[in-house]
Amino acid sequence: MLKNYKKTVFDNGTKVITESVSNAKSVSLGVWVNAGSRDELDKERGIFHLIEHMIFKGTKSRSAIQIAKDLDAIGGFSNAFTGKEQTCFHARVLDKHLQFLTDLFSDIFINSIFVEKDLELEKSVVLQEISMMEDTPDEYVHVLSDQTFWGGDPLGRPILGTKETVSKITRKEILDYVSRFYSPERVVIAAAGNVNHDHLVDYFRSFLEPLPDENNASQTMPTPLVTPTVSFYPRELEQVHLCLCAQASSLSGEKRFAEAIFNTILGGNMSSRLFQEIREKRGLAYSVYSYISAYIDTGLLRIYLAIDKKEINRVLELIGLLIKGIQNGDHLEGDIASAKEYLEGGILLGAENTGNLMMRLAKNEFIFERYISYEELIKELEKVTLDEVIGVAKEIFSSGKVSITVLGPVDRDKIALDPLNF
Repeated sequence: MLKNYKKTVFDNGTKVITESVSNAKSVSLGVWVNAGSRDELDKERGIFHLIEHMIFKGTKSRSAIQIAKDLDAIGGFSNAFTGKEQTCFHARVLDKHLQFLTDLFSDIFINSIFVEKDLELEKSVVLQEISMMEDTPDEYVHVLSDQTFWGGDPLGRPILGTKETVSKITRKEILDYVSRFYSPERVVIAAAGNVNHDHLVDYFRSFLEPLPDENNASQTMPTPLVTPTVSFYPRELEQVHLCLCAQASSLSGEKRFAEAIFNTILGGNMSSRLFQEIREKRGLAYSVYSYISAYIDTGLLRIYLAIDKKEINRVLELIGLLIKGIQNGDHLEGDIASAKEYLEGGILLGAENTGNLMMRLAKNEFIFERYISYEELIKELEKVTLDEVIGVAKEIFSSGKVSITVLGPVDRDKIALDPLNF
């Protein structure tokens, strides 16, 4: 609720936002930076993810093992992730440990020293992470389909980088990126749970407010242009892994609520048309689903499935028929009502998790610069009409706008793509 939401902006631009949950025993805290793999130069792909690793490797006053012991000693959960557009360091601890966590996170965020020998070791770890990802076809095909769909745009680059680029990243480049992108104006501190806003502000003020905002690497990125492409990656696997991508709305797009309902009906849950027709009725796939990846200025809807190579054409035909059925409004009213209930349930259940609350606080700040209540979200979902769902189904999957990525034992000459010409 809005009465439990508070926001403070330091003079240097750093923001502290909180949502108090009085009956919680824990606090979820996130230190967010408004920068991610989309901000990288091509030759330095993977540098933000490498910085995420390196920031836990030691400060002026704490060794890597001491940081690990300190995190374990407070008995909470801690982690970090790098996205296309943001980087986050987060933890969930008992409320009595919040001040200690604040001190620890401030230390690693401000005082990490990025020792050369640790950098070489951590680059080796990331190279193993890249190899593991490439050996996991149901994960790797999504990375490949991003490259296919976004073409040469930075949005299509793998967050992990490549073995070639990661191997060449230097300590000087890391320090340069930290100096330019980890600037106060890009930082959001978000916390949810049993947290006192004024106390949290006081905890962080002494660490973060003195930081000068003089190296902010602000830049305006052009919205990526999408060129429909079909890409084949032959590999000896038991199955063919397939992704179909089409352009969707941005994180703030007016049609995002209608698209969320369309995606739910198409492949967003177990009662979706893709899951029921392809898995339950015909047994053609174990894993089949769709989801939306949205960014600050654009987005995509992706369908994924893994199938026997002999069934590719049959499945492509089914996908085409299912999408056309939604575009024609076939039996859609009941599905829309069910999709709204499903999405609203997910929204409200998420409100019971302080980690989810913390994530929402930060993301809404980056996108809208304000608090978005659950009641506002549900109201917008309820307003979506049958015609709007049909409209986005036609707009997303219109003729010539679908990109396809195929990984596995493929014979491209035997794949018929005609059913996907909507």
